[in-house]
Amino acid sequence: MESKKISLIEGNAKIGMLKFAFPIFLGQVCQQLYNVVDAIVVGNYVGQNALAAVTSTGALIFLLVGFFGGMFSGVGVIISRYFGANDEKKIKKAVGTAVSFGLISGTILTIVGTLLTPTLLRLMGTPDNVFQDSSIYIRTYFTGILFVVMYNTACGIFQAVGDSKRPLYYLVISAVINVVLDILFVGFFNMGVIGAAIATVISQGTSAFLAFFRLARIDSIYKVTLKGICIEKSILKGMINIGLPSGIQNSVIAFANVVVQSSVNAFGAVVMAGNGAYIKLEGFAFIPVTAFSMAITTFVSQNIGAENFDRVKDGARFGIIFSCVCAELIGLVIFVLAPYLISIFGNNPEVIAVGTQRAHLNALFYFLLSFSHCISGVLRGAGRSKIPMLTMLICWCVIRVSYIKIATYFINNVAVVFWAYPITWFLSSTVFLIYYKKSNWLEDCKNKMLIAKAESNA
Repeated sequence: MESKKISLIEGNAKIGMLKFAFPIFLGQVCQQLYNVVDAIVVGNYVGQNALAAVTSTGALIFLLVGFFGGMFSGVGVIISRYFGANDEKKIKKAVGTAVSFGLISGTILTIVGTLLTPTLLRLMGTPDNVFQDSSIYIRTYFTGILFVVMYNTACGIFQAVGDSKRPLYYLVISAVINVVLDILFVGFFNMGVIGAAIATVISQGTSAFLAFFRLARIDSIYKVTLKGICIEKSILKGMINIGLPSGIQNSVIAFANVVVQSSVNAFGAVVMAGNGAYIKLEGFAFIPVTAFSMAITTFVSQNIGAENFDRVKDGARFGIIFSCVCAELIGLVIFVLAPYLISIFGNNPEVIAVGTQRAHLNALFYFLLSFSHCISGVLRGAGRSKIPMLTMLICWCVIRVSYIKIATYFINNVAVVFWAYPITWFLSSTVFLIYYKKSNWLEDCKNKMLIAKAESNA
């Protein structure tokens, strides 16, 4: 049965955005749950060092994956724009180009990730007692990275045309498979971290297969066919123009996080495990942030394509406020329950203390994190992805890294490292607020569309 697509260009903007964002929200919950299950199973069945290995690799994985993830935001914006304008011919070409780009990107990531893993782990100062497990986990993960890229490609196509439910179904199936295989491989077969990584690869491969199986069979203008998989240069150029700044933005954020992780690694496996357990919890705060920033990007892009300019700011404002409130509520829960939540990953009191310390320093500032990401989503939807890139480059990379290097030189305490996040979230939110309020970003976008339309009719 065809999943009903949600219209973002007509009707009540608030209700439309909520209906669109809610399946993405649930999908992110499933994704985060199976990330957390890896850590819980490994922490309880294998031990502290294995937990440190699995949970400390996220920054490095995102360093390699984040660039292409940002690039694919351009895919969603372009398809959304054509969908809003009801341009069927260009939608088909954009879908074919997106699939081609995904296949190429996934292949490159597989090669780079598997070859560079040991070098990057050494550069991060990964301790010897964690190094082997970290290397095994990441290399196994990257053997299946093509599945991740292709699922995200399919997900971007579905969401760009207003279908956020279909990706949710596939993520639920994937999450269930991952949980079962984690317990089977790690708990019963004693395969250690490689078992957790294999479980993740299999579950991700399942979600990618199901998504493309549907796209290949669907009777719609965005159907994927072998004949249609090609690269349209003009469309690829538009995708890159929008996506490249987002890719660079993700990369510099990931680089900064790798530097932060390197600073954390210097304090040993206990601190790595406690910090890693906290990061898994923090992922739940990212759920509304991710859901609404993606919904906002699609909403803004579709409505600009449909020339509903008055509708753009109203919907974006609602999405920003709702996301900030949700993220802060999750932050309050994590702040209050931190010791109990961290203990789920293992019963080492030192690990619990470290994770709780970071939760108490960071969790009450999630509204700032949400605000920055949502404004970035608005600007990407409007085709202004360079502004978020520059803001994140300065605030989340240059200032964050400089602060950590200077502060830890004088104060050798991991709490100094943890403070880097709320400080830089505050700085980026301030910059975004000023730009959003003072610039004519929407009016400029409107004028560019009018000029482009006049040129095409000439």
